[in-house]
Amino acid sequence: MTAPVRVLVCDDQVMIRAGLATIIDAQPDLEVAGQCGDGRTAVDLAGELRPDVVVMDVRMPVLDGIEATRLLAGAGVVDPVKVLVVTTFNLDEYVYEALRAGASGFLLKDAPPDRLLHGIRTVALGQALLDPDVTRRLVGRYAARIRPARHPVRDLPLTPRELEVLRLIADGLSNSEIAAELVISPETVKTFVSRILTKLDLRDRVQAVVFAYRHGLVT
Repeated sequence: MTAPVRVLVCDDQVMIRAGLATIIDAQPDLEVAGQCGDGRTAVDLAGELRPDVVVMDVRMPVLDGIEATRLLAGAGVVDPVKVLVVTTFNLDEYVYEALRAGASGFLLKDAPPDRLLHGIRTVALGQALLDPDVTRRLVGRYAARIRPARHPVRDLPLTPRELEVLRLIADGLSNSEIAAELVISPETVKTFVSRILTKLDLRDRVQAVVFAYRHGLVT
C-alpha cells in the first residue's frame, strides 16, 4: 500500500487547527504529522518531521505564515516543502504575498472539507492549486502592486496559442475547462502548460498566474 500523505497543520486558532486535523486524519490516505500555532514552530517542525504538505494559516504570532512559507518554499531553499495556504477574504493581500513567497496554492477557510482534502492531495502530487472562485479577484486586485515587466509581450518566448493558454490559467481555469474553452483535448492542454512552465522557467501554475499579471497578459 502507498504510504499516506503526511500533513503538518499550522493555525493559531486551536479550534480551527483541531478541526482541520480531525478532517485530515479521517482519510485513509492522509495523516497528521504534527500541529502548531505559530510560524516559527511551523518552520522548525517542518525541518524535523519533513511532512509532504504544510497547511499554513497566514496571520500567526512569532512568525507569520508568509515568512514561514518563504523559509520553507521560497527561492533558494535547497529542499523546499510544499505549502498550502488557507485564508479568509479579508486577508487576501497576504495570500498574494504568500504565493510569491513559494506557496503551492491557497484555499479559503470556509471551503468545504472535500475541497480542503482535494487541495492537500493536489499539492502533495506536486501540482499547484488555485481556487477558481477567488483567483481572479485575489491576484487581480493586487496586480497593480507588481512592478511592470521590462520586456513587452511580443518578446516572450511563447507561441500565440501558449499565450492564450497562459491567460486562461491566470483566469483560474483548470485543464479540462481550458480544453473546453479552446476545443482541444485535456492532454493537449497539459502539453501546453508544461511547455509554458519550461519556457518561462516557472515552477507551477501559481507562478504562471503571477507571471501573467506581471506582464499585463490579464487585467
